[in-house]
Amino acid sequence: MNEVTNNGALVISLDFELLWGIFDVINVKKKKEYFENTRRVIPEILHLFEKNNIHATWATVGMLFNRNWEEWEQNSPDFKPTYNNPALSAYEFMKQQEKERLDKLCFAPEIIKQIQKVPGQEIGSHTYSHYYCQEEGQTVEQFQADLEKAISIAQEFAVEFRSLVFPRNQFREEYLKVCYNLGIRSVRSNPASWYWKNPGSNGFLTRLFRTGDVYNVIGKKKSYAYSGLIRRDGFPLAQKASRFLRPTESMSGMRALKLKRIKAEMTLAAKKNEIYHLWWHPHNFGVNPDESLKDLKVLVGHYRHLKKQYNFQSLNMDEIERMEPIK
Repeated sequence: MNEVTNNGALVISLDFELLWGIFDVINVKKKKEYFENTRRVIPEILHLFEKNNIHATWATVGMLFNRNWEEWEQNSPDFKPTYNNPALSAYEFMKQQEKERLDKLCFAPEIIKQIQKVPGQEIGSHTYSHYYCQEEGQTVEQFQADLEKAISIAQEFAVEFRSLVFPRNQFREEYLKVCYNLGIRSVRSNPASWYWKNPGSNGFLTRLFRTGDVYNVIGKKKSYAYSGLIRRDGFPLAQKASRFLRPTESMSGMRALKLKRIKAEMTLAAKKNEIYHLWWHPHNFGVNPDESLKDLKVLVGHYRHLKKQYNFQSLNMDEIERMEPIK
């Protein structure tokens, strides 16, 4: 393990999923440009990270490692998720699609290799099929088969998963044990605020407070001390998310408020020597890619300022986990 730093740290995790993460909530036919933008912007994000020594964890859906539909068929696990709602299943979804039109939306082995080449970038798991652990009908045995398949195909790229992000932030205690037994040593957990306790909740108050929290100072402090990382025998280390970087707004005033809020939180983390964990999906940059990159450059520039003034660190999830625990 590495020694515990005396300085705060910016942790970035990205849920890299392309179509596999949102096929059940979008009209695929209307999203061609959206995913083209996503694929274009990822190398630019990587260039920005490399230039500024930004470390990040790319939690990658296992299906993206496939090169084509033939490989996808061959890599189908024996035990697939039996959701009560079949619309959530990637396998059921693909039965209704003209697969040859969706290659660029479903496979990205060349992008994964690009990520591997950039120092400080960790490739983590986002399960194989974007698996939903809290949906009715599926079982822990099916989850294990899904994760084993993700691990197997990643090994062909010389990738060893040590960090995992649960799709839509859904997880259960027994699923955490499966992760640990399969070599996962770190997972991203939900923010401490009540409106993130149930990640699947879409009620009015929940949506209101989550949105309001982006622009106004409500809820709990977002950064946290290293001593708040609780280690339990037989379980991965849970690293709380601090802030979801929402897609860039069309209204400049709202956009400025959001960036001001994040910069203030980063500054507080740097001053207090705490962890600030920022996350998003690469496809969130698909609507306004150039403006989204500008916003990210603002945040990276602020990180560099905090690095100079407070020696604020940039660490990925695995680097946090490998640190010696505070006694």
